[in-house]
Amino acid sequence: MTVYDARGRPRWFRPTLRLRLTILNGVLLVGGALVIVLLGWLVVGHAMSEAQALPPGTRLVDATTGAEVDHGVWRAGVLARARWEMLLAGLLAVALVGAAGVAGAYFVAGRALRPLQQVTTTARALTGDTLDQRIRYVGADDEVAELANTFDAMMDRISATFDSQKRFVANASHELRTPLTVMRTEVEVTLADPDADIEEYRRMAKVVRDGSERANALVESLLLLARTEAQSGRRLSKKVPADLADCVTSALSAMSREIDRIHLTVEQDLQPAPVVGDPGLLDRLAGNLIENAVRYNHLHGNIWVRTGGDDEHSWLVVRNTGFDVDPADVPRLFEPFRRGGRERTGGRGSGLGLSIVRAVADAHGGTVTATANPEGGLEVTLTLPSAKVTPVVTATAAVPVPPPAADPDPTPVPDSSP
Repeated sequence: MTVYDARGRPRWFRPTLRLRLTILNGVLLVGGALVIVLLGWLVVGHAMSEAQALPPGTRLVDATTGAEVDHGVWRAGVLARARWEMLLAGLLAVALVGAAGVAGAYFVAGRALRPLQQVTTTARALTGDTLDQRIRYVGADDEVAELANTFDAMMDRISATFDSQKRFVANASHELRTPLTVMRTEVEVTLADPDADIEEYRRMAKVVRDGSERANALVESLLLLARTEAQSGRRLSKKVPADLADCVTSALSAMSREIDRIHLTVEQDLQPAPVVGDPGLLDRLAGNLIENAVRYNHLHGNIWVRTGGDDEHSWLVVRNTGFDVDPADVPRLFEPFRRGGRERTGGRGSGLGLSIVRAVADAHGGTVTATANPEGGLEVTLTLPSAKVTPVVTATAAVPVPPPAADPDPTPVPDSSP
C-alpha cells in the first residue's frame, strides 16, 4: 500500500512501528551474539595462555615432519588458529541467528500489530453508511486487544449518536413540515373557493396563526435545546444564585389558567432549594416539568410539587396523575420528540420538554430521573448541586385550585428525600 505525505507525494520509506520493532530486536540479538563471540575469543586465549608452561628454550618435535619447533612459537600458532576458527564459526552463527531473529521479529510484530492496521483500515473506510464496521479482535488479552475493544466501543457510541441525530433531524423536519403543510393547505383551499366570505377568511387566518405559533414555538425549543446541550460539560455563560422554589412558583402561575380549565388539584411543599446557574434556563426547566405535569394529566387530576435541599444538593420533584406509562418507555422519554413513550404522535406539545430538562440539568452539573407511577402518570426528580446559601425569602404560595367535591382525597406525597 502506497503511503502519501502531507503534500500528496508518495513515500517509499516509512519508519513504521513494525520496522522499528524489527530493527530493535535485530540489533539486540546481533549485539548479544557478538558479545558472546567476543567472550569466547577471550576465554580461548586465556585458556591457551594458562596452559602448562614449559621451561624457556624447550623445543618440541613435530611427530609428522620430525622438525623441531620452539615451544613459544608453537603455542602462539595454536592460539591464533583456535581464535580464528572460533571467530569464523561465531560470526557465521551470529549471521544465521540474526537473520532468523530479524525474520521472526518481523513476523511476530506483524501479527501483534495487525489489529492496529485493522483500526487504520476501518477508520479510513468509515462513512455515514459504514458505521457498523468493527474490528472484533480475537487474540491474546493484551494492550492491543484493549485498543481494539476500545475502538469498537467508541464506534458503538458514535453509531448510536449518528442514529440519534438522524432521528432528530427526521423528527424535526416532520414537526416543522406539519404546521407549514396545514397553513398552506388552508390558504390554497380558501383562495380556491370563489364563495368564501369574511368568516371563511377569518377561520383560515386563525388556522394560519395557530400553525405559525406552533412552528415558532418548535423553533425556539430547538434553539434552546441546541444552546443548552452546547453548554453541557462546560462553564455556563451565566451563573447567579437562584431558588428552584421560585422557579416552580412562576411556572405554576403561568399555567394557572390551564390548571383551572381542567380542574387540577395542586399540592405544594416548597422548601428552600438554592442553586447557582442561569435563571432563564432554570425557569424553563421548571416550566417544562410543570407543563408536562399539566398537559399529560386528566380531568380532575392531581399534581404534587416538592422542593428542598441540603448542604450538597437541591432537588425538585414533580408528580402527576395521568395515563399509564410503561416503565420500559421511561428512559426514552428524555429523547427528543417523545411524548409519553410515543414518537411524533402529532398530539400535545413538541416532545422536547424533557429533552430540554435533561440538557439544562447536564449544563448545571445535575441529574434528572423519571419513574412511572403504578396508578398512572409520572414522577420526575431533578437534583442539582446546592448553592450552600439560605435564601432570605422562600416562595411557598399555593395555586388556589380547590378540589371538586365529588373527587376523592388525593394520595399524599411520600415525605422522603429523592
